[in-house]
Amino acid sequence: MRFAYALLVLALFAVPAAAETMIVAPPRSTVITAQDHAVILARRGAFHHSTSCGAAEGIGMSAVSADDAIRRCCYWGTRRPRDIGTAYCPTRRMWIAVVRYW
Repeated sequence: MRFAYALLVLALFAVPAAAETMIVAPPRSTVITAQDHAVILARRGAFHHSTSCGAAEGIGMSAVSADDAIRRCCYWGTRRPRDIGTAYCPTRRMWIAVVRYW
């Protein structure tokens, strides 16, 4: 009887342990592309500047088009772009653009 009880307890603890998923975040020093950052922002539906880009970064959004979102980014037209990325955010129904400048 003790053996059956011990197996039952082990089975109850083994199921949650097997179901755990470990998500490993990239190191903070990892530089991602503007396209990667645009996709992340579109998935989250929240907008913030990346701390790992190492340069000036502009974020823009538009319900019209991806090109319009790029034109709405900070510093657009005043600095030379180095990397541009766009993604569609279905929760906000808007295009997100990330532009990194030299």
